[in-house]
Amino acid sequence: MATTQARRGFSALLASSISRAASIAYRIPHRSFSSAPTHAAWAATTPKAAATTTSTTAAKPATTSTTAAKPAASTSTPSQRTVTPSFPAKESPIPTARNTSAETLANEARSQRSLTDGLSDAPPDTEGVPAIDWTRSYHGLGSISFTPEQQETLLASIVHEDVEVKPDGLLYLPEIKYRRILNKAFGPGGWGLAPRGESIVTGKIVTREYGLIVQGRLVSIARGEQQYFDPDGIPTATEGCKSNALMRCCKDLGIASELWDPRFIREFTSKLTKEVWVEHVSTKKKRKVVLRKDDVPKYPFKEVKM
Repeated sequence: MATTQARRGFSALLASSISRAASIAYRIPHRSFSSAPTHAAWAATTPKAAATTTSTTAAKPATTSTTAAKPAASTSTPSQRTVTPSFPAKESPIPTARNTSAETLANEARSQRSLTDGLSDAPPDTEGVPAIDWTRSYHGLGSISFTPEQQETLLASIVHEDVEVKPDGLLYLPEIKYRRILNKAFGPGGWGLAPRGESIVTGKIVTREYGLIVQGRLVSIARGEQQYFDPDGIPTATEGCKSNALMRCCKDLGIASELWDPRFIREFTSKLTKEVWVEHVSTKKKRKVVLRKDDVPKYPFKEVKM
């Protein structure tokens, strides 16, 4: 009987110790082992059943962490797709031979347009008089001087009343004055202008080369030019280009040579010109211009005081 009671007491003591160890073991993962030496002793005497229960209970959060780590594992898994690297296009190799495309195009343009193809109307051959192509020939240039009477007419001093002044102060002789001097020296029909190339028309200017022919021989060559502001004005600009070339050719004959003499220009400007302020009647813009002293501003300008 005593033995039975002793066994029961021992069983009760063992059960109480197991339950106390289980509760302490449950608190072990949540508290530090260094808090008290008693906790370490209880943990060392924990039975296998309690250890199994504790590991099972503590493993649950680990299962959650494992589940959360799956996406990371999936992300780190290399893709099975094949990726082809792309690189920038390579530069073209340095040419080792000369590029002839530009030269070919230029040669084709020259063959399609020539400055003398449209001037093929050479003078007819007459008995004892050879035909001369004035687009290329320099026949008679500098061979014979003019007669004393012709020289006197060409080298006569300029008449001050014939000189005109541009608004910027440039002196010039009207183109018709040159023609009158040529007619007086050689007679009408004794001279003429021969084109030495076709007209070149750009976006703003017309230019052409002419030769002055006097009594059957070339005496001067010059290139004329004239600006235009509208395509409808090209014919007028072409005529102005011819007149400009005539004035430049006459410079070689000594006609109105004073207009290129700096001393004459300064003297004429100081004595016979004036600077005035003018106003545009519609835009009301003002500017300073140069006029002859015996001249007044022309419409649409009027003289104003500053």
